Amino acid sequence: MKLRLDYGTTGLLAEFPDDRTTVIEPVYVPAAADQRGTLVAALRKPFGKPPLRELARPGQRIAISVCDITRAQPRQAMLEALFSELPGVRLEDVTILIATGTHRRNHPEEIEHMLGREFARSCRIVCHDARDVASLVHAGETRSGVRVLLNRRWMESDFRITTGFVEPHFFAGFSGGPKMVAPGLAGLDTVMELHNAPRIGHPNATWGVTEGNPIHDDVREIAGMTGVDFALDVTLNRDRQITEAFAGDLLQEHAAACAAAKQNAMRRVPRPFDVVITTNSGYPLDQNLYQAVKGMSAAAKIVRQGGTIICAAECRDGIPDHGAYGQILASRSSPQELLAMIMAPGYSRPDQWQVQIQAQIQLKAEVLLKTGYLGADQVRAAHFEPIDDISAAVEDALQRAGRDATLCVLPQGPQTIPYILN
Repeated sequence: MKLRLDYGTTGLLAEFPDDRTTVIEPVYVPAAADQRGTLVAALRKPFGKPPLRELARPGQRIAISVCDITRAQPRQAMLEALFSELPGVRLEDVTILIATGTHRRNHPEEIEHMLGREFARSCRIVCHDARDVASLVHAGETRSGVRVLLNRRWMESDFRITTGFVEPHFFAGFSGGPKMVAPGLAGLDTVMELHNAPRIGHPNATWGVTEGNPIHDDVREIAGMTGVDFALDVTLNRDRQITEAFAGDLLQEHAAACAAAKQNAMRRVPRPFDVVITTNSGYPLDQNLYQAVKGMSAAAKIVRQGGTIICAAECRDGIPDHGAYGQILASRSSPQELLAMIMAPGYSRPDQWQVQIQAQIQLKAEVLLKTGYLGADQVRAAHFEPIDDISAAVEDALQRAGRDATLCVLPQGPQTIPYILN
């Protein structure tokens, strides 16, 4: 059979054996017939809050948190719906904060593409910088002792709105909701503590788990203690179209969005597979190797111990050059050594969480990588095995696994999260 794998903007065709291939995709949900109407209806009938137009007032300093370029959020449509329900509010009184967390700053042309020209040029745009101490304020501590540093413009606003989209997340449980405050708008010290080795290594720090997940528990607490006045989240289908919208009280609307996302994206399988093919859901999610670890993590949920994961991720943004991910990978000669270093008392570096998860995956399975923008030496330096042809790599992996070897394909990568019920 031939399947199209999500890869870059064009996709990638690969051939797989008919007799031993299981294909797992999310339940396809058609787009809402009226995208704008769906958003506005959510704003007018929110969870646990009066309608948005009854809450915000003209003259207030309004802050809106949106996803950065690594997320496929329909930002412009969500902003248009929000402003339609904010009568009298001037664009110049609104600050749009790009919730980058520790990711790189988004370029002006990216921001205009993300937000639309009118919002990008009429609103104040702040690209959050977790490392800029002067732009942060201390907002207290969580019960577990996380020191909370958040973006100053966010905290000094009169009315705060989060916007995001909800899908399973590989260690925070689900995206969107409270993550649009922390880590999205948090200082580096706060992010480091939220993503430390014990939290990342906790068994509940995984896809689809929020309650009892030490990362999401603190993320929820931070959002609650620092104040979100209104929230808007959406779920999307594989075509990046809005399927449902959820608004109102941050925790109530996010819980409803998570339930909807879990029903459509998480699929149970009866047993592990010898070989699993995955992607990172195409551009913008597969723009660098750092992000591609998410697709590998989805495959790792159902690959057998000692099996093979084959990941197709375009990586047009490279390793990337920014951040410490590549430097950490280069500092040790094997995943085992990397994991030992990260777990050592006192070790702390930005991006260590991604390397920790990658190393945990590689201790379970061999990982092969198909990419269009990284050379073979770069791939090997990142501790992966480079491949050029997905179909040939699959044939070889199946032969090595034996005559009864099983194969699973996740064409959309982490848009589908398979799991085995223990």
